[in-house]
This record gives sequence, C-alpha cells and structure tokens, in this order.
Amino acid sequence: MDHNHNEDAALKLDNQLCFAIYACSREITKLYQPYLDKLGVTYSQYLVMIVLWERKECTVKELGEALYLDSGTLTPLLKRLQNAGLIDRKRSTQDERKVLISLTDEGSALREKALSVPSCIREKTSMTREQFGSLLLQFNNLLDRVHQANVQVEKS
Repeated sequence: MDHNHNEDAALKLDNQLCFAIYACSREITKLYQPYLDKLGVTYSQYLVMIVLWERKECTVKELGEALYLDSGTLTPLLKRLQNAGLIDRKRSTQDERKVLISLTDEGSALREKALSVPSCIREKTSMTREQFGSLLLQFNNLLDRVHQANVQVEKS
C-alpha cells in the first residue's frame, strides 16, 4: 500500500520540480513583458542585450554558451536585433568562421532605459534582496548540476 502511494506521489504534477521551474519561467517572462515592450525587445533579445552590455563584444558561440542557446536559435534573434539597429554583426578579421556581435550606440543607450527593470521585477515578486539572492544562488547551483548531467549524457 505504502509503495503505491509513493509511486502515485512521484507522478503528481505538484511534485514535479521540472514543471514548477517551467511554469515559473513562463510566469516570470509574462511579468517582464510590459517593461520589455517599452524597450522594444522580446525576453530572448533582452537576455542577449544583457550579455552584450556586460561584455561589449563577443562571438555568436560565446553568446550561445552564456545563454545556453544554439546558433540556430540565436541567428534569427540576432538578425532581428541588427534590423532594429541595436547590434552589429561582422566577421572576425582574425578568423573568418567567427561572427562578432557588438552593440551599436543605440544598443548601448538602451541599457540606461533597462536599468530599472531588475528592481521592478524583484518588487513585483515581493521578495527581499536576501530572498532573491538566496533563490538565485540555488537556481544557479541547480543549473550547474543539470548542465553537467547533460554534458555527461552527451559524452556517453
């Protein structure tokens, strides 16, 4: 009897960490929407811009590694950001195979408008800085573990 109860509990939606993370991610993205609409970018584009505001310039490969995205997903995203005048894409002079992504003046200026977004989101979640920091640490730890598990699967 107890064995069956555990099996039933294992497949309850409320007991799925993957679903809690998936649903939370979707809800957080919705929370960002009004702020990103004002900036004129999608959530994925916003993440690309965050990496570029941090690094100023990087390759498509480096961007993909930072965001856990493949080039097939990144390329259309980058084309739209370039068409919007926020980034430049150019071939590396040292290595033709590499495409360098950098900010335009307009892309750099967008950073100022985006500065208030993180604190607005944190306020909407009613979390203290400490709670937010603790949760971020736990999620980054989980991300590292899951990523390592996936790397092991890919190797085998």
